Amino acid sequence: MATVAIVEPLPEFNLSAVWTEWGVAPLPLVLTVWGVGLYALGVATLRRRGDAWPIGRTLAFMIGMAAFYFVTSSGIAAYDEVLLSVHMVQHMVLSMIVPLSLALGAPVTLALRTLPPAPRRWLLFVVHSRLAKVLSFPPLAFGLYVLSPWALYFTGWYDASLSSAYVHEMMHVHLVAVGAIFFWPIVGVDPLPGRVSHPFRVLLTVLTLPFHAFLGVTIMGQVTLLGAEHYLALREGPMGSWLPDPFKDQELAGGILWGAGDLVGIVFFIALFAQWVRSSMQEAKREDRRLDRLERQQRLAAAATDPVPGAERSE
Repeated sequence: MATVAIVEPLPEFNLSAVWTEWGVAPLPLVLTVWGVGLYALGVATLRRRGDAWPIGRTLAFMIGMAAFYFVTSSGIAAYDEVLLSVHMVQHMVLSMIVPLSLALGAPVTLALRTLPPAPRRWLLFVVHSRLAKVLSFPPLAFGLYVLSPWALYFTGWYDASLSSAYVHEMMHVHLVAVGAIFFWPIVGVDPLPGRVSHPFRVLLTVLTLPFHAFLGVTIMGQVTLLGAEHYLALREGPMGSWLPDPFKDQELAGGILWGAGDLVGIVFFIALFAQWVRSSMQEAKREDRRLDRLERQQRLAAAATDPVPGAERSE
C-alpha cells in the first residue's frame, strides 16, 4: 500500500493562486540561478572580446529557465500534488517547452566559445563520449520520449512521486532530461551527436503528435483513478470542500495532455521547418560561392593559355 503524503491545506485553486502560492524549492532555485548566471557570464565574456551572440538564443534560453522555475516554484508547483490537471500543465512545460527553449539557446556552443582550454576539452570529451552518442541515437531518444509518460502514469512511478518528495523532484528532472535528449539533436544548434537530416527530423516531430494524443485520450477514458489513494485521501481533509470530482479532474488532465501536446508539437514543427529553410538557403549561398570560385578559376586558366590580345603572329 502506498504511503499518502501530507499536503498542506491550500485555498481553492484559481488563476490568482498561481501567483500567490509561491514557495522556495531548493533544487529548482539552485539550477535556475546557476543556469542563468553561467549563461549570462558566457554572453558577457563574448561581448567583452567583441564577438557577437544572437539575441534570439539568449531569449530562448532565458524563457526556458524562467518556465522551469515558474512551474516548479509557483502555485503550479503548490497544487501539482493536489490536482492532476495542474500536474499535467507542469508535465507539459517541463517535458516540451523547457527542453525546446534550452536547445534553441545553444548553451553548449556558448560554453565551447568561452571556456578556458582545459574545461573546454572536458566538455568536448563528454559531448563526443559513447554515452552521449547512445543517448542521442534518434530511435532511442524517440522511444524514451514517447514511452516515458506511459511508464509514469501506468506503473507505480506516479504513486511513488505523490508519496516521496525525492521521487517527485527526480520526476521533474527526468521530464526535462528526456525532453532534452529528444529535442536537442533535432532542433538544437549545438555540436551534438545524433544529428540527422532535416526531413528525418520533421518525420520524428510528426510521429510524436499521435502519441501525446493517444495518451491523453487514454487518461480521459480511464475508469481507474490515477493516484487514487492520494487524491481520495485529500478529499477527506480540509480541502475536500472545494476539490473537484477526481474523475472529472483526471478527464481535464487528459485533455490538457492531448491539446497541449499537439499545440507545442506544432510550434516545434514550425521552428524546425524554419531551421530547415534557413539551412537550405545557407547551403544555396555556399554552393553559389563555390560555383563563382570555380568560374573565376576557369577564366584565369583560360586567360593564361590564350594568346595575348592584340599580338600578331609573326610570319
